[in-house]
Amino acid sequence: MKDTRKSISLFSGAMGLDLGLQQAGIDIQIGQDFNTACVNTMQANGHKALLGDICKIEPEELLSAAGLTFGEPFLICGGPPCQPFSTAGKRLGINDPRGSLFREYVRMIDVIRPRFFIMENVKGLMSSPLKDENGKNTDGKVLDIILEEFSRLNYKTVYGVLDSVNYGVPQFRERFVMIGSRDNEDIFLPIPTHFQMHQDPSYRWATLNDCIKDLEDFPGDCADFSPARLKFLKMIPEGGNWRSLPPEIRKEAMGGAYESGGGKVGFYRRLSYSQPSPTVVTSPIQKATMMCHPTKDRPLSVAEYARIQQFPDDWKFTGTLIDKYRQIGNAVPVGLAKAIGQALVATAENNAIIQVKRIRGTAIHEKIQEAIRLGGNAYVDTDSPEQFL
Repeated sequence: MKDTRKSISLFSGAMGLDLGLQQAGIDIQIGQDFNTACVNTMQANGHKALLGDICKIEPEELLSAAGLTFGEPFLICGGPPCQPFSTAGKRLGINDPRGSLFREYVRMIDVIRPRFFIMENVKGLMSSPLKDENGKNTDGKVLDIILEEFSRLNYKTVYGVLDSVNYGVPQFRERFVMIGSRDNEDIFLPIPTHFQMHQDPSYRWATLNDCIKDLEDFPGDCADFSPARLKFLKMIPEGGNWRSLPPEIRKEAMGGAYESGGGKVGFYRRLSYSQPSPTVVTSPIQKATMMCHPTKDRPLSVAEYARIQQFPDDWKFTGTLIDKYRQIGNAVPVGLAKAIGQALVATAENNAIIQVKRIRGTAIHEKIQEAIRLGGNAYVDTDSPEQFL
């Protein structure tokens, strides 16, 4: 069979994952989503998309739309809806109806048999407890079930939590990523390429100044803070939050949240140009996760959101203002996706490692070798780039 990189995307959203994979040389033939605004966005940017509930889509229909046959796709990629696995809320995990969409993802891989798969999700999936039929925690984890399912399909897997900032994205954004190989190939998670400290500026973490400064006076579509919230935000310096307010008015500003626990770092948060962005959320105006511009008294605009997630400036987002923020906030950053794609392509081409007769027996080389050796059902903590130093 001819070896191609023609691939299928599921739960595609605004195509952040797909765009990065395409930049790595992977050809996404078709996307799929249940949300009409997402499908309209894909089509508005010239991409083929299938609208529908994945539970009602047959693998044959997906393959036909992609112009592919069983076993031919290079990759199936996607992130089954992540709310059940979030660290917030009840975390019903695999027993949540949305969590069960993971089963549909497995069904597609089982029948279509791509050479590789990529599954991404929130980092909370790593610790999400498995519930019994009464909704009570068991000794198991959702991750155990996921690993069992892919093992049953005879896919070799590697997984871990990746922080986007370590791959050139101007944003702290941790995502669970799992890569699977049908043919038992030497898959690996992408090695970090950017660091907090580096002698070459091009390898340092990217900041908000690097990506949105030029949009400061030309924001385009933008939400608004309520007058009540704006009253307090105007008092917050760049890089500050509610703790920057005078002590005597903090309780008034915070309301009932003032007595609650936790750091509450997102309340009245004004971002800093000199740092990467916090994780872009689905709305920049929510009280607990405000995304206020570093110097302007407004939230980040749609265009600024898109820049932080590394969408091309000419990428069209369809739907209402709420739809646009949500599509961007739910996306995988393009730079992280590209790094994942490059790791897959290097595996497919069998050129990820420079083979040498010996490695010097120093601690630094031993750390690198250990990172390379971690495979199979291994957890690689690439959120700690120092392990590669």
